Amino acid sequence: MLKKYFGLLFISTLCYNLNAQTVKVVEKKSGAPIEFVTISTISPKLSSLTNESGLADVSMFRELDSIYFTSIGFETRIISWDQMKQHDFVIGLKALNYSLDEVIVSATRWAQSRRELTSRVTSIRGPEIQISNPQTAADLLAASGEVFIQKSQQGGGSPMIRGFATNRLLISVDGVRMNNAIFRSGNIQNIINIDPFMIDQAEVLYGPGSVMYGSDAIGGVMNFSTLKPFFAHDDKIVVNGSAATRFSSANNEITSHVHIKLGSQKLASVTSFTFNRFGDLRMGSRGSDFYLRKEYVKRINDIDVVFQNEDQQLQVPSGFEMGHFMQKLSFQPTERWFFEYGLIYSNTTNYSRYDRLLRYKNGLPRSAEWYYGPQKWLVNRFTITHTRQRILFDEIMLNLSAQQFEESRQDRDFMGSVLYERFEKVNAYALNLDLRKSFNEQSRLLYGAEIVFNDVASTGTDRDIFTDISEKGPARYPQSDWLSAALFATYQYELSDKSMVQAGVRYNYFSMNATFDTTFYKFPFETAENQDGALTGSLGFNYRPNESWIVRAGVSTGFRAPNVDDIGKVFDSEPGAVVVPNPDLKPEYAYNAEIDMARVFSDRVKIDISAFYTLLDQAMVRRDFLFNGLDSIMYDGELSKVQAIQNAAKATVYGLQIAAEWKMDNGFSLFSHLTWQKGEEELDDGSKSPLRHSAPVFGITRLSYMHSGLRFDLYGQYSQKVSYKDMPESEISKDYLYPADNNGNPYAPGWYTLNFKAMKRINEMFTFSGGIENITDQRYMPYSSGLVASGRNFIFSLRMNF
Repeated sequence: MLKKYFGLLFISTLCYNLNAQTVKVVEKKSGAPIEFVTISTISPKLSSLTNESGLADVSMFRELDSIYFTSIGFETRIISWDQMKQHDFVIGLKALNYSLDEVIVSATRWAQSRRELTSRVTSIRGPEIQISNPQTAADLLAASGEVFIQKSQQGGGSPMIRGFATNRLLISVDGVRMNNAIFRSGNIQNIINIDPFMIDQAEVLYGPGSVMYGSDAIGGVMNFSTLKPFFAHDDKIVVNGSAATRFSSANNEITSHVHIKLGSQKLASVTSFTFNRFGDLRMGSRGSDFYLRKEYVKRINDIDVVFQNEDQQLQVPSGFEMGHFMQKLSFQPTERWFFEYGLIYSNTTNYSRYDRLLRYKNGLPRSAEWYYGPQKWLVNRFTITHTRQRILFDEIMLNLSAQQFEESRQDRDFMGSVLYERFEKVNAYALNLDLRKSFNEQSRLLYGAEIVFNDVASTGTDRDIFTDISEKGPARYPQSDWLSAALFATYQYELSDKSMVQAGVRYNYFSMNATFDTTFYKFPFETAENQDGALTGSLGFNYRPNESWIVRAGVSTGFRAPNVDDIGKVFDSEPGAVVVPNPDLKPEYAYNAEIDMARVFSDRVKIDISAFYTLLDQAMVRRDFLFNGLDSIMYDGELSKVQAIQNAAKATVYGLQIAAEWKMDNGFSLFSHLTWQKGEEELDDGSKSPLRHSAPVFGITRLSYMHSGLRFDLYGQYSQKVSYKDMPESEISKDYLYPADNNGNPYAPGWYTLNFKAMKRINEMFTFSGGIENITDQRYMPYSSGLVASGRNFIFSLRMNF
């Protein structure tokens, strides 16, 4: 039956192609297909739209004279039917060197022109994703040179933005908040569940975004938009898609991907599958021997044995596998209504927490095994959009989502018999209502409401590996629920055709309820509650003296509400001390000011400079505490000092982001981006320490060439060293991660890589891409990481469009 269906689908598609006249629209220099090009005429009023292969049916335009080809970022072209025939129905559009009309979503949750922004946003689109060939979404952000990535293991990637990371950054996928109630202050790896192949566009909004996104959006927002279904413009079914395979030598990566789009006039779908297999990662050959993996633990005949690593550049064990699936179904019964269901499922195999396997105790490895269990992420989303001029709105969007997160951690001491297993499961539900209302050509209101509810289940098991008998162990978290409810609004007003002001406000209520299992932790309480509210706002301004010059400035506040990890995690931080829940924990606030200036010179050179300053107040940190008036309590038979997470510190970070780009006439372009920042935080005794997540100076310089379906990038990425005097207090004790300087003190060496990437469109169906990363085979570990970066890496990828 399935064969008959695909047979009929193939025959109908073939018949359609024989009767229709198709045009292909490409970028003039590179020959790359351009999606979403509008092809239209004024009289008669006709229109068509290109798909991701740059193809569109133009049969309706036969013998017409003035046919318009328009797309954001490209010069409009007007040609006749006869001229299309002369060009064999392949139309090239010239890309504008610099355009302020690029569509950005992350700033206000609605699509808007970049010229309307009052803060800095980085956009990464399909062509850049394709040529960079990232293995994970974290690698995609790192390849931009504008986001610093920390990795504790190969199955990871924790972004750092403007001095903040983890639960002080927010991740959004198709408008769904990925952050959940157990996002911790330590490095997290949830971003690897986002498949780069399913990303249509990635955006990074710098600075607080709490007005539109709520809690956690302190340092920035990472917004990922996935592949979009494609509707047909007549009564025929449109079928297209892409398949790709990739090999990388540094970890023997094998990746396979396919996505298929089906579209009729009212119903459309996109289906995407990706499978990744990553072997153990090989480090470079030129660098400090400190990083070499000299030995590792294997279990032989029920005994832990330390093995000498025959290939010390191979980081054993660091390999894992991962799979992704995405399905979208879109229904557009009229021009005013749009419905979409989206499903995403991602899962990994076990993967080792590599940095924990580098620790030693009494000359022997401290852990025999330390790994994360399968990391699962399931998203169900339903979106309704309605467009019609009403008193309260011109456009309204309702987004309902249900997510399920599953993760676990397992560790066992060297020669130990007990494997400690901790399992977490979070069910996250959200309702987002967004409305947009234009009062006139100068003013508009963007407002809405959000409700988020998280249910956290946590269990612990202690399993004897000899008898395989399991006993109940302490859970990492209490059984908890976390609620957030908010109202927000942003008002935009065009002061003139050259300037705009924007003001926003949000009130957020949140609460948490936790029930503790006192079987293992003998506290004189069984429950904890917390509820509070947060008020945040923003004020921004932009000024455009002319088409080549823009200035943006703004002040904003962000906040992070205490979550289950902050309030409910119970553990003995050190012998003689115990951390207890603090139901009086308040939100921490960030106060930010920034200015961004961009100038284009002669339509060839662009300079973009941003300066920012952020103060984090009431930061949640661990400090000594009183419990029922006592500074010490009996815990596990020992008088233990009481500690708790408290609002007891401040932190500051300030810096510059500088970008320069030169586009030449001969197809070459030169781009460079540099980030400099400096951060400090208060310690227990009131002294100052460099801020842990304030990355050292880092950047990228890239020479690109595009012509006739060929593109290549020759680029360098680099990072400054962190000397001992600039090391955060929390990093100094990690002597297993940092080599020693001439005085025997730990430091993070600076590093650079030289890289080459190329992409060639062989014909309308096949595109080859590949390259060499870290050509000089440098051996280095990015600051704060626990995994040595890849050595010389050969990449080969073949993509087929159909």
